[in-house]
Amino acid sequence: MARWLWLSALVLCLDQASKWLAAAKLTFQQPEPLSSLLSLTLTYNTGAAFSFLSDQGGWQRWALAALAAVISLGILLWLLRLDRRERFIAAGLALILGGALGNLMDRLVLGYVIDFIDFHHPALGGWPGFSADGHWPAFNLADSAISLGVALVLLGETIVRRRRSS
Repeated sequence: MARWLWLSALVLCLDQASKWLAAAKLTFQQPEPLSSLLSLTLTYNTGAAFSFLSDQGGWQRWALAALAAVISLGILLWLLRLDRRERFIAAGLALILGGALGNLMDRLVLGYVIDFIDFHHPALGGWPGFSADGHWPAFNLADSAISLGVALVLLGETIVRRRRSS
């Protein structure tokens, strides 16, 4: 299933290009509203998802980079061993791999991950994951690809299990 690696490369390129544009055109932590629900806000995440571990002394950069590299290798090996009929799983793994590599590149080169997509609505304040003022933690295209990839892998695994039980 190496033929799906083009999708990983596309995600990686789009992610890095969008982060470059965000860093070049946006002012750090200065929201640029696109709509009542969405702003572009440049932030730097030195931690993991939802800024977990971001308040540590810097060791997390290398620990998270090593973890991302090991997981990326595992995903690549899994992708290469898939059957041709497992297209949803392959597409999902390719998206996850591209996103993981995009964030890994940031972490290795910059020491942090660039986030800039800011989804918000005051009515969502206090909901799980949202801040008191209704902001979801800022994210990027790599994060979106990873989330979509996980959904596709779960869908693909469900299809494979149904196929096997039939």
